[in-house]
Amino acid sequence: MPAWTRNILNAILPAAAVTLALLFAQSTHAAPAAATEQLIVDTDIGDDIDDAFAVALLLNSPEFEILGFTTAWGDTGLRAQLLERLLRETGHGKIPVARGIATTSMTPFTQARWAQRGSLLAQTAPAADFLLQQIRLHPGQITLIALGPLTNIGAAIARDPATFRQLKRVVLMGGSVRVGYRKSEYVASRPPDKEYNIAADTPAAQKLFASGVPIVMMPLDSTQVRLDAVERNALFGHGSTLTDALTLLYHQWTDCYQPWSSDTPTLFDVVPVAYLADQRICPTTALRIAVDQEGYTREEAGAANAEVCLALDKPRFLDLFMQRLLQ
Repeated sequence: MPAWTRNILNAILPAAAVTLALLFAQSTHAAPAAATEQLIVDTDIGDDIDDAFAVALLLNSPEFEILGFTTAWGDTGLRAQLLERLLRETGHGKIPVARGIATTSMTPFTQARWAQRGSLLAQTAPAADFLLQQIRLHPGQITLIALGPLTNIGAAIARDPATFRQLKRVVLMGGSVRVGYRKSEYVASRPPDKEYNIAADTPAAQKLFASGVPIVMMPLDSTQVRLDAVERNALFGHGSTLTDALTLLYHQWTDCYQPWSSDTPTLFDVVPVAYLADQRICPTTALRIAVDQEGYTREEAGAANAEVCLALDKPRFLDLFMQRLLQ
């Protein structure tokens, strides 16, 4: 090799090596992993089927760190058994489950047979205590997802309102602002109704909306999205441990309500989870919401105390939901 060629290469190669090293460093550090969202989920799983679909979406969403589940309303011990079995069989058995305050419920526990094959939980802190403990450990970091009546949440606020205010936010399925219940999206909307999760424990809901914690509210206006037969067949034929569990839970739900009710689930409780995964699914409007003595959630004048989703992007919602569960 001529001397002049060696001189050129000796000048170029070190610079090229530095450039390649910089490019490699940029490629490995330009897109750091997104921080996980720390969650506690308060659920009345076992009555309607939408809670089970919501939990399934949570478990198949890698951006969430689930610190624990708390069971709400009715037979909270049997709900805890249902969660224990679902978590254990899907490889998430280390997630804590705390039993909530038991109440009288007139709603059928449709998935009781599946739940009864779950294990009884060892003695754990009650739900309100567990929630407050976790907030103290992670102040300002935890999003609480509320998918049932708000009894545990009301108890936590009453016990330690200052600690409760250290939540990052509460994202709840609850209320009815401008639209009530409806059987089909093709019929005219009813006026706002008393929605179950709010009306079941109105004093607890009033405590939450007066707590000062940031609230993201998914009312009936945006959560009445149905899981039609095409989507159900794709899920139930998928064959994963998670979708197999959903299939059994779904059939117990339909067995309980047939023949006088539809076999098409409404995914009320899935919407808050999907919102946390992609906020474009459910854009929000800042409103002031008051919970009256009958359990209605009314808009009123004044400073906003909630971000409220009044309309759902259904195609984006179903795309995310189906892709996550068919992983």
